[in-house]
Amino acid sequence: MYLKRFNKVARAAACAALVGGAVLPTMAGAQDGRFGFVNTPVVLEQAPQAKQARDRLQTEFAPRDQELVDMTKRIEGLQEKLKRDGSVMSETERRKLERDIVAEQRELKRARDAFGEDFNIRRNEEFAKLQRHVAKVIVDVAKENGYDLILESGVVYASDRVDITTKVVERLQKGTAAP
Repeated sequence: MYLKRFNKVARAAACAALVGGAVLPTMAGAQDGRFGFVNTPVVLEQAPQAKQARDRLQTEFAPRDQELVDMTKRIEGLQEKLKRDGSVMSETERRKLERDIVAEQRELKRARDAFGEDFNIRRNEEFAKLQRHVAKVIVDVAKENGYDLILESGVVYASDRVDITTKVVERLQKGTAAP
């Protein structure tokens, strides 16, 4: 049992030595390069193009959202009618009203599901378009400022000296046209 653990530890140490031997010289040679960092979630949050995309989605989906609200109110009205008049209705009328309520609820569920799917598809399209535009601006800012490498995630610490997030947001604000 101890031998198996020792073998695992020895193999892990050997792998670490190989990887370290391959990576460290590369990193040492890269000291001449200029590195930067961009906080992409902050950029996406502060970019005026993100607000424009949200506004486009709101405008596009507002009529369908209002239809869902109207359908919900119609169902609530039918339910209220059943509650209020159900005891004085004939059995046939009451059953018909109950079937109408169930049919309307089914239609509302279908409409909500379709709305959610369509909204998610369009939101993903808008977000992908925004991400492509932001990536292009990041590359442009990096090239203009002489950066060799820009990191965006998995960074534990980045000093203000290498953080280009503000420059990217400012560039996006200058060119507020939608992507």
